[in-house]
Amino acid sequence: PAGALPPAATSILKRQKQLRRKNVRFDQVTVYYFARRQGFTSVPSQGGSSLGMAQRHNSVRSYTLCEFAQEQEVNHREILREHLKEEKLHAKKMKLTKNGTVESEEADGLTLEDVSDDDIDVENVEVDDYFFLQPLPTKRRRALLRASGVHRIDAEEKQELRAIRLSREECGCDCRLYCDPEACACSQAGIKCQ
Repeated sequence: PAGALPPAATSILKRQKQLRRKNVRFDQVTVYYFARRQGFTSVPSQGGSSLGMAQRHNSVRSYTLCEFAQEQEVNHREILREHLKEEKLHAKKMKLTKNGTVESEEADGLTLEDVSDDDIDVENVEVDDYFFLQPLPTKRRRALLRASGVHRIDAEEKQELRAIRLSREECGCDCRLYCDPEACACSQAGIKCQ
């Protein structure tokens, strides 16, 4: 209609100013905690009972960067303490069994509780230099699952994992010097001859 005011146009400059004001800030760390479950998604180097996590987190915690660094330091120190205790226990068992050549009831009865905290010197180890993820033995993974409330550990996973590990040992084909596409396992699988 005649005399009508044009619709209010929003300025491109104003829109750019608004976008510029929204800065990304790295001042917080949000950590989501998940219950431990049997995994079925990873292939440990030995045994069954892979570790996984629940579909949904059961708690959330926010930290400042400084708080998170301190929390990580405490966690890593605790993991390192456990690792050093396991090493000390293994050394004690090896000493009692003369490097595994002699049976010893005393060695069989030793547990982590038999390793004193006084025997472990975590304070003189630089945690960041030492800390890295360690593969866990099957017994330890099973104990972690049970401690997390997993009552029934699916034994079929062990067989599936063994089959996967065996299949990964054989890679490629038997071709020598030239490839026979009719006999080449690679060619039949649709990949370049290995």
